[in-house]
Amino acid sequence: MEFPPEGYRRGVGICLLNSSGKIFAASRPNGHEIWEMPQGGVNEGEDLKTAAKRELMEETGVVSAEIIAELPYWLSYDFSPEVSIRHIKHWGVRYKGQTHKWFLMKFTGKDEEINLLGDGTERQEFGKWSWMSIEQLLNQAKKSRKPVYEQVMKEFGNIILGIVGDDLSLTQSETQLDI
Repeated sequence: MEFPPEGYRRGVGICLLNSSGKIFAASRPNGHEIWEMPQGGVNEGEDLKTAAKRELMEETGVVSAEIIAELPYWLSYDFSPEVSIRHIKHWGVRYKGQTHKWFLMKFTGKDEEINLLGDGTERQEFGKWSWMSIEQLLNQAKKSRKPVYEQVMKEFGNIILGIVGDDLSLTQSETQLDI
């Protein structure tokens, strides 16, 4: 596994798929129609797969999900200087940006499980959610995250597009993609 770049906050990103091959996306509660996939920080000493499952639960309430694939490298984006300074108060450190290990996960539950209040351990991250196509997500993604999302879709796209109905019998289950 490649090491994350220096000066970036380590995190995980989750591309959650339903049985129709649609991707979970949510928008912040501030009313802007900018959509994101779940993501969050990795705790000191925490395993990345554990962090991905924890972040998904904290942000969406979802526990019915299985890891299908993991990118073997980190994807990063930079903060603007203003955002970097604003995050010092929250994290106690000034980061250049964030770097994430991305996981493709299969949603195995029912939509009623999705609860944007999360598991109640963290503040609410999102105000609305939707299942989107790759194209919809990329068209509505936050500008700073769009290049990362494009790379995630490039790497996971064949798996996503290959999903038909409930047929998610993939050989990559719980392994890294060899890209």
